[in-house]
Amino acid sequence: MIADERSVLAQAAAWQDEGLGVALATVIQTWGSSPRPVGSQLAINERGTFQGSVSGGCVEAAVIKAALEIIEGAPARRLDFGVSDDDAWSVGLPCGGRISVFVERVEPARDGEG
Repeated sequence: MIADERSVLAQAAAWQDEGLGVALATVIQTWGSSPRPVGSQLAINERGTFQGSVSGGCVEAAVIKAALEIIEGAPARRLDFGVSDDDAWSVGLPCGGRISVFVERVEPARDGEG
């Protein structure tokens, strides 16, 4: 785990300590061009405040929207985003890419758990 992910998890824990609902989004798969590697994380609280990154800004809005729904009780889910090679080439990019992000609610620790 790199320092960035540690700070994301620390922020998620701090929000939970404040009594806020929290979701965690994690990059679980990539293909081709992807701004963030597998394991990159984004923590989101019920107010829409976030820390970290799963895409360098390209898909964060959709991930945050899903995270807010999940904090409110929707089931955890996988989100898939992508750009085909043909679409990438048409705008001058060297290749397309795909990213899959898993978004889940972070459940509060029960008494006696760390």
